[in-house]
Amino acid sequence: MDLAIVILNWNGKNWLEKFLPNVIEHSEDALIYVIDNASSDDSISFLKENFPMVKIIVNTKNYGFAGGYNEGLKKVQHEFYCLLNSDVEVTAHWIRPILAIFQRDKNISAVQPKILDFNKRTHFEFAGAAGGFLDNLGYPYCRGRIFENIEEDKGQYDDEIEILWASGCCFFIRSQDFWAQNGFDARFFAHQEEIDLCWRLKNSEKKIFYTGKSAVYHVGGGTLNKQSPQKTFLNIRNNFSMLLKNAPFSTLVWLIPFRLILDGFAGIYFGYKHGRSHFWAVIRAHFSFYEQIPKTFKLRQKNQIKKFYEAKWLVFKNFL
Repeated sequence: MDLAIVILNWNGKNWLEKFLPNVIEHSEDALIYVIDNASSDDSISFLKENFPMVKIIVNTKNYGFAGGYNEGLKKVQHEFYCLLNSDVEVTAHWIRPILAIFQRDKNISAVQPKILDFNKRTHFEFAGAAGGFLDNLGYPYCRGRIFENIEEDKGQYDDEIEILWASGCCFFIRSQDFWAQNGFDARFFAHQEEIDLCWRLKNSEKKIFYTGKSAVYHVGGGTLNKQSPQKTFLNIRNNFSMLLKNAPFSTLVWLIPFRLILDGFAGIYFGYKHGRSHFWAVIRAHFSFYEQIPKTFKLRQKNQIKKFYEAKWLVFKNFL
C-alpha cells in the first residue's frame, strides 16, 4: 500500500537525531518525509547530510501543527499518510496491523496504534494512550488515561475497536479523506485539531479505529510542556471551537454556558496551582473563542451526528 510517513519539525534536530534512525529502520515499506516549519536551527542541513533518503518539505513560516501539516501535505502525493511526531520511537512491524485495518473497510478513515510512554515504558502515554473519546461535557479522554491518571499496560487494551478520535502523535489517515475535510482547522495552531478532524469525519459517516496490535513509544511535551500557559490557552479555546463546530445544537444550548461556568472555576484552580499566567490563559481562551464564533458557525457541517459521547459525565465525576 502507498504510505508516506510525515514528520513535522520545528527546531527539533535533537529529536530527529534520536528517533529518525529508528523510524527508517522499521518503515521499509514507506517513504519518509520531514516537513520543516521554518526552523531556526540546523535541522535541514542535518537531514541533508545524514539522511539523504528522507524527502524534505520546507514551509515558509511556522504554521503550527495544524497549519504546518496542511501546507506541507499539499506536496505529499500518497494514498495514506502517517503523521508522526518527531519524539516517537516505533517498533518492528508497527505499520502492518494499521494497514490491515484500512484494507478491511474502505469506510475507515483514520487509525492509531497503542501509544506508550517512552520514559515509563510499562505505562500508557498521555497523548492518545489506547484510543480517544469525549465525555458528556465534551472533555477529551483516552482509554488508559483520564486526566493525570495513567494506567499500566497489562494487555487490557490489546483489542481493535472503533473510537471517536485518534491521537495526532501517530495518526494514520487516508489522504483522500484528509483533503475531503480540508485537512486540519489551521486556526487551532496546535492541540485538539486531530479530535476536530476525526469528529468531522465521524459526522461524514466515516470510522476511526484503534489497534493494540501495533505500538509506539512517545516522549511527549516536545513543543509545549504540560505547564505552559499557551498550552492551557490552546486546549480551552480549541475545545470550545470544536464543540461549536461539530456538536448538535440541542447539546450546545446547555453545554457551552455550563462549560463557561466550569472554566471559571478551573481558571481559579489553575491560577492557584500553576500561577497567574494560567488564570489569564483561561480568560484569553474565552475571548479568542468569542472572536472566532462567526467563522466557526460557517464551518459547521449540515449533518451533525446526534450522539458522540462514550462515558456519561466521566470527567465531571472526576471533578467532584
